[in-house]
Amino acid sequence: MATRTITINDPVGIHARPAAQFAQAVTASGCTVTIAKEGGNAVPAGSILSVMGLGIKQGDAVAIDVQGADDETVADNLVNILVNAE
Repeated sequence: MATRTITINDPVGIHARPAAQFAQAVTASGCTVTIAKEGGNAVPAGSILSVMGLGIKQGDAVAIDVQGADDETVADNLVNILVNAE
């Protein structure tokens, strides 16, 4: 299992576009992935609504847990999507 924790820098947080890109990448990876806001419950990261339902704002720390084949690479790719969100 690979775990990454990042702080969201986007001024509008995780809105529809990055949530959709993130969820699509999760689904394409074939891995089991969860995402959680610091101190909150983890949700399935392949669901756009679940990701948006976390209400992630600028400055929030989020944890991404990836289980499956090539989990380290998948985790790095998912972090990249959130870090470079538009």
